[in-house]
Amino acid sequence: MSELPFRQLVLASNNAGKLKELQAMLGAHVDVLPQRQFTEVEAVEDGLSFIENAIIKARHAARASGLPALADDSGLAVDVLGGAPGIHSARYAGGGGDAANNAKLLDSLRGVPDAERGARFICVLALVRHADDPLPIICEGQWPGRILHAPQGDQGFGYDPLFWVPETACSSAELPADQKNRLSHRARAMAELRQRLGLA
Repeated sequence: MSELPFRQLVLASNNAGKLKELQAMLGAHVDVLPQRQFTEVEAVEDGLSFIENAIIKARHAARASGLPALADDSGLAVDVLGGAPGIHSARYAGGGGDAANNAKLLDSLRGVPDAERGARFICVLALVRHADDPLPIICEGQWPGRILHAPQGDQGFGYDPLFWVPETACSSAELPADQKNRLSHRARAMAELRQRLGLA
């Protein structure tokens, strides 16, 4: 596909950080609109996997807007915690936002040595052309690293201050936005999506 069949799509999220990152990654090819322009109602994420939840969110946004929709379901999987917080990453602490989630993660890993703190960020992107699209485009990206013993850096959002990136020898929250947008799980999933859409 040499040219996209749409110039606008709805991001099935009201997360300002995700909106900024995805718009930067898609560049001038498409205008990414936040879901809140069309509805304040969030999708019920009752799937059991990143893929299921991404599709649920994409269909919800497409139905509310009448436009193609892109959903990002992403999270942190920590090996020693059996993949937790996983699909529950955004609500791991049950409320209180990023600070509470990070505090709970550190508490869960108290006393765990560096060698056993392996983790990876996972991102699944689901693109539907309309709410009942029978063939959503699904793309996945993973970003391996490990969990620090204390936060480092003040960039990014979510678990970024606790996520050590071996290839850059710093936390994700210490990376400039443009560098993170080249290396992250979201960047890897987006690179696959761009290729699938003929934008690579």
